[in-house]
Amino acid sequence: MKYGTVNSLKSPRFAGVKTFMRMQNARVVEDVDFAVVGIPFDTCATYRGGSRFGPASVREMSSLAAKPYNPSLEVDIFQECSGVDYGDLGSVPGYVEESFEIIQQEMQELFSRGVIPIAIGGDHSVTLPELRACSAVYGPVALVHFDAHYDTISEYFGKPYSHGTPFYHAAKEGLVDTSCSIQLGIREGLYGAEDKENSSKLGYLSLTASEMRRSTLEEIIRLIHERTRGKKVFLTFDIDFLDPAFAPGTGTPVPGGFSTWEALELVRGLKDLDIVGYDLVEVAPSFDDSGITSIAAAGLIQEFMSHIAWRKKFGSKLPNLP
Repeated sequence: MKYGTVNSLKSPRFAGVKTFMRMQNARVVEDVDFAVVGIPFDTCATYRGGSRFGPASVREMSSLAAKPYNPSLEVDIFQECSGVDYGDLGSVPGYVEESFEIIQQEMQELFSRGVIPIAIGGDHSVTLPELRACSAVYGPVALVHFDAHYDTISEYFGKPYSHGTPFYHAAKEGLVDTSCSIQLGIREGLYGAEDKENSSKLGYLSLTASEMRRSTLEEIIRLIHERTRGKKVFLTFDIDFLDPAFAPGTGTPVPGGFSTWEALELVRGLKDLDIVGYDLVEVAPSFDDSGITSIAAAGLIQEFMSHIAWRKKFGSKLPNLP
């Protein structure tokens, strides 16, 4: 069986249950290339909460994106792929370790069956159990990390887990190969000068927003390819990579970020990487009455889906580097 979406020329996009891009809500792993998965967990947010409502908001706004043909990549997602909205994973609100165990177990089922998960957070802490699940199946992966923040602090308030710590623990647990991983868009203020070195000491290559502004998008895309060459990749996108003008609905917005167009161009340039998992996190819709944050998130997730379709259509014919 092949899973897809409703034809929006036959059924209005404002109608129906709000799954992502109006796909079938099916908790299946057979005959599925990718699954959109909600992870509505924000217990680890350190400032403004509310990203637990991110999956629902992004799904609602994704009806605007319910057109499966991507003209930039020249692929029709559902002609090439079978995909479902898998629904939301479980959690125990207020209990971090217990929630992480549930997320890891449910994500590992997808990875082990060769399904590419596209997760919608939730705060950025959820990427840690995702990576635990991914590594259990594929071993250490290359991380491509779009974010205003490093997220490599070792602890908050004497506790190991927050949305600012996942990539410290991912490195220490050997879930990612930091020598092949890259962080992009960093521009946060720091608690101290030593925090600037946290990522580099772990082995990550980090590009600040200022450094990226001195390069072309093509140069950045080429660097990402060179850094991850030959590795399986996990792509994580914190919506605060975007400037607050384009994504105000997030818990820790930082000025000086990127436009939605720039983000889409960067993501499209990574279509031929061997990406085995994606997530998009930190959408907090209560801080954005306009919905533009969730619209941007839905558009980026549509690009992730288009990646998978592109690789099925063209991946065996073209080299890994642009």
